[in-house]
Amino acid sequence: MADTLTPTKKRIESIDVMRGIVMVIMALDHTRDFFTTTRFNPTDLTQASTALFITRFITHYCAATFVFLAGTGAFLSLSRGKTKGEAARFLLSRGIWLIILEVTLINWGFSMNHGTWQFQMDYSFVFFQVIWVIGISMIILAGLIYLPVEAIGIIGLILILGHNAFDNIAPKSLGETGGTFWQFLHVQSMFNYAHGTRHIFILYPIIPWIGVMATGYSFGTIFKLDAAKRKKLLVTIGCSALLLFVLIRSFNLYGDPDHWTKQPVWYRTVLSFINAQKYPPSLDYLLITLGPVMILLAYLEGVKNRVTDIFLVFGRVPLFYYLCHIYLLQLLAYIAFKITEAEHITYGFGLPVVYGVWLLAVFILYFPSNWFMKYKQTHKQWWLSYL
Repeated sequence: MADTLTPTKKRIESIDVMRGIVMVIMALDHTRDFFTTTRFNPTDLTQASTALFITRFITHYCAATFVFLAGTGAFLSLSRGKTKGEAARFLLSRGIWLIILEVTLINWGFSMNHGTWQFQMDYSFVFFQVIWVIGISMIILAGLIYLPVEAIGIIGLILILGHNAFDNIAPKSLGETGGTFWQFLHVQSMFNYAHGTRHIFILYPIIPWIGVMATGYSFGTIFKLDAAKRKKLLVTIGCSALLLFVLIRSFNLYGDPDHWTKQPVWYRTVLSFINAQKYPPSLDYLLITLGPVMILLAYLEGVKNRVTDIFLVFGRVPLFYYLCHIYLLQLLAYIAFKITEAEHITYGFGLPVVYGVWLLAVFILYFPSNWFMKYKQTHKQWWLSYL
């Protein structure tokens, strides 16, 4: 094995490009949130059009990929000279920082009223979304990294493969304290406190996201292999994940709490088949999202052109981009609201406008993201690693 290892002192561009791709796609989902008035689940085939379903489904790749590659990045940071102690302290502090951002800048941004462009700093209702679960996962990974990398991978796979066995456990069956704990662990739900006057909507329960990041951490060992072996292994893993998805999804027995059903037309049946649960992410969901990502990572290696350079920019400053995109989309929604003079309750646009605004937002965000990427490359202040 020793003769197949390659140094990983430099950043691996294919990972940053992949991260950039999903960050761009993520903005489409939030553009849809801000510019439509859809009040139903956009993957609910009893109500959603095929175009709306696909618009939502392609954004499923974002959270899974980003959490997984966050784990990979943590592993590769050790190869770039960090000790385990330094890596653990960074993961712990960054995890805490991400949780703080979730309940401040991110919650304020998502809760702003499009028609007034005012901060909503009312903590009677708080969302725990993807940034919070990344933060929690980093905090836990800070402890896990002291284990052998194989053990971390096994723990991650157990959580990914086994958590659906507990889908039928209802929080109320565990009592008040146990039920609350279970809500945060595994059930998308509303947590009420302060005598029911304050609410936390747990959009991203912790399990199995911890497993996704832990598995991503052990996955980082693949990037110490030489390029040819790495590509072959990535393709094998990706294809195996997709084959396993098709196999277990076909039987409707395990892997997702929602079964697929036959639809009036064949292509809607295909949509039902791939419509796996995201909150919390089922085994089927992780297989159908991370499988193709493995394959794409294999074929992104060594590819460098104008398009990949654009994605590379977003992939190298993902948190900066994430924070900026929330407020830019809110600003664009505010402008659209004022131009159309629509009532806020009925305000909304169709998918063509959503796609147009999305492309405009990505175009605008490229310039500050590119500036910040170059700034990070030429400056070494400690706080830059937290953005």
